[in-house]
Amino acid sequence: MYIPEIYKNEDPKEIRDFLRANAFGILVTNKDGKSCATHIPLELGTRDDGTEILHGHISKVNEQVAHLGNGAEALCIFNGPHSYISASWYDFEEVSTWNYIAVQVRGTLKILDKEGVYKSIKALMDKYESGQKQPIDMDKLSEKTMRQINGVVGFEIEITSIEAAKKMSQNRDDKNHAAVVERLRENGSVQDKAVAEEMKKMRN
Repeated sequence: MYIPEIYKNEDPKEIRDFLRANAFGILVTNKDGKSCATHIPLELGTRDDGTEILHGHISKVNEQVAHLGNGAEALCIFNGPHSYISASWYDFEEVSTWNYIAVQVRGTLKILDKEGVYKSIKALMDKYESGQKQPIDMDKLSEKTMRQINGVVGFEIEITSIEAAKKMSQNRDDKNHAAVVERLRENGSVQDKAVAEEMKKMRN
């Protein structure tokens, strides 16, 4: 991923916190010159030996299954808040741009056995059910319901590299930086407000 030096994020904790909070990513693979991409939860985890992984699953009828052999390479893309930044907000002439947060993770695939698939899906459910008023316990689901697991392919991706970009108007002076934050807040969209908050956190 091309990242100008000023926008590189090399804070390991911040990047991993981002991956946990923005786990709905894009799994990209390539086989025989054909690329496939699937939008799925890709959860950050650690093996017993400390190796960092992403784990997830896709339907067996997904054409991307043909790409998921052991040792195959995968690219996972994660996006955070992003917004258009109009040059009209500055007190000088400039081109407009886009502020955003993005992380790309590369790694090698390992197909999970039935037990591994169960553990992966349980970890996913436990994470997101914990905040529900009446959380579902996967261990208590009926055999009929659990048969749906037979329709997916589970996998781990052993992480080999992580690249993170955080473009939040770092190159602007305090006056123009503040003007961008103000305009984003005025615009009022969820994305604009989220970018404004990220900009404020970085400048404080």
